[in-house]
Amino acid sequence: MMAQAAVQGNGIPRASQYYWLATAQTKGVTGMSKYFSKMMVLVAYTTLALSAGESSKKNKLADANAKIAPGTLWVDPVDIQSRDLFYGPGGKDHQPTGTKFTFVDEDLDGTNAKYNVKAEDGVKWKIKIGAEAQPETAATRLVWAVGYFANEDYFLPDVHVADLPAHLHRGQKQVGPDGEMRNVRLKRHLKGDEKLGEWRWRDDPFARTREWNGLRVMMAVINNWDLKDNNNAVVEVEKSKDRIYMVKDLGASFGTTGYNPNHELSKGNLKNYSHSHFIAKKTSDYVDFATPSRPAVFVFFNPSEFFPRMNMRWIGKRVPRSDARWMGQMLARLSPAQIRDAFRAAGYSPQVTEGFAQVVERRIAELTAL
Repeated sequence: MMAQAAVQGNGIPRASQYYWLATAQTKGVTGMSKYFSKMMVLVAYTTLALSAGESSKKNKLADANAKIAPGTLWVDPVDIQSRDLFYGPGGKDHQPTGTKFTFVDEDLDGTNAKYNVKAEDGVKWKIKIGAEAQPETAATRLVWAVGYFANEDYFLPDVHVADLPAHLHRGQKQVGPDGEMRNVRLKRHLKGDEKLGEWRWRDDPFARTREWNGLRVMMAVINNWDLKDNNNAVVEVEKSKDRIYMVKDLGASFGTTGYNPNHELSKGNLKNYSHSHFIAKKTSDYVDFATPSRPAVFVFFNPSEFFPRMNMRWIGKRVPRSDARWMGQMLARLSPAQIRDAFRAAGYSPQVTEGFAQVVERRIAELTAL
């Protein structure tokens, strides 16, 4: 498969690793001291050593994913002009009925504090607090509006969670003494739906199709730089038995174009989003988007983050111009009110909502002009 041929271990093309090492050893790194060059070589060698242990783990995941039958990535949103982007994929009927919940357990996946809770009506939800709560809520609505699958997310400015343990692994400082949590994203648990596995950008069943390219465009529109494969999911819907492919984590959106461990800057930051590049390059046939870009420079000293994220940059490159324009035309069917509803639903102020919406509209115009 394409992914097996191009990627080894930690996600860096093996040929690129050795080329980089050889260049660093024989020529040095332009504009840097010899000491820093040696440090770069040492870090790269360390990364190669660490990759050996990851290789077998990824091969096992590949074997598991190979057993997943093809499903659906995109459905034509024939009702796009009437889609309610304030309530999103779940609609008004699936919104939380109150603000009081009971703690079930803590979810330790990912980097943000998350807790499984149960509402008074018995519905289960996953609470996420932190920098991703607002941008993820808005992102799910825009992605869903143009035909892709997204979680049923809702934003609440204030909730109360009973029966919390005395000590939480994460987010303790963001929880009040009475179980109060502010600015939370609530993801509805859909009973019976089952996650079957992950899908990979390089070799999923839809690779190189117009719909797959359109999803790449959408990730650039919202500046979602966190395009790890484990943020993707294949879900079997209980009612229809359909297998849907989705980007299940859209929290790293509307900020910078690349990874920065300061989440206040890289997620849901209007200033960084509005000043970021969108289309980096265009030819008569292809478009290169700025997202995802290389991580912040200092992340180099964390090779387990730096090199895999460097290897994600291809996802925004060489998108067929016609497919990028197609997605722009799809987005252009949304009204100004619909676009603003997506950000209003995420709890942004009127001023910030307007700022985000104007950036999205400028990007839509750039796509339709291709």
